[in-house]
Amino acid sequence: MGSKKKNIKLKKVEKKSSIKLSIYVIIGMLLLLALIYYLIPQGSDSNKWTVSDKGILSYPENRGKLDVEILKTESGPDYILKNISFPSKDYNVEGLLRIPVAGKKVPGVVILPGATIPKEGTQTLAEIFSNMGYASIGIEQRNRGGVDMDYDYGLWKKGLEPVEHKMVFDALRAVDVLRQEPSIDPDRIAIVGESNGGRFAIIAAAIDPGITGVIGISTSGYDIESQISGIRDENIIRFYRSIDPETYLGSIPPRKFVMIHSVNDTIIPIQLARKTFEKAKEPKQFYTVTTGTHGYSEGMKEPLENELKSMFKE
Repeated sequence: MGSKKKNIKLKKVEKKSSIKLSIYVIIGMLLLLALIYYLIPQGSDSNKWTVSDKGILSYPENRGKLDVEILKTESGPDYILKNISFPSKDYNVEGLLRIPVAGKKVPGVVILPGATIPKEGTQTLAEIFSNMGYASIGIEQRNRGGVDMDYDYGLWKKGLEPVEHKMVFDALRAVDVLRQEPSIDPDRIAIVGESNGGRFAIIAAAIDPGITGVIGISTSGYDIESQISGIRDENIIRFYRSIDPETYLGSIPPRKFVMIHSVNDTIIPIQLARKTFEKAKEPKQFYTVTTGTHGYSEGMKEPLENELKSMFKE
């Protein structure tokens, strides 16, 4: 009888030990999986976003290769125009990729249109660049370039990635499209943005040091620093700094920062553009034109061409 009780106790001890061992194994596996998740790239969506204590948004410089889908191709006498699509986090970005027929590697320009403007609206600039011998990609921005700061702050409070941050990432992925195109020189890629697109262009250029230079047309920062002086909540301050191009101006040199603005602009008054420009560091250049109102106009063509030639060292 004593022996039987002893066997029962031994079995209970063995069972408890087995359960403990199983728990330890499960915990070990979970820790290993967590380690693998954070150390090994998980594909394009694994490009983590971080925002520093000073409100600086960042993404990895090496974002991996893109699978670009060609939706349609059109050929002209001296260019090829491809309607393409590529993944960017939770969104498929459509773009118009225009490549001049040159027989050599050419510079490339990412074109970000203003709010409400579709990718087709980038083709005036794309034609100019193509005639200069430059490739370009004009993209269809999320929400057609429109922003909703209140909605984005709601995401931010939950620890989720704001849409405005994703729009910067979309611009960076457009840069990646140009870099992996065999006929484009990956070391000579600039970014040009109009209005809201100019804001995303500035931030993208600051984040990716491989971008040759940035040109903002009819754009400005938000002058967030003057608006948050009475705010004590550091989380709110970090968010608003993270979406203001002026936060990133110090990260653009030694690349050149260029702004082109019409004195007739009623959407973003030229005074706001000048305030942003004054905060930027050298090398920088500000051009004033009297043609047009908001967005690209004929008077901007010459400075735009000259600055791109300088950026591409031609």
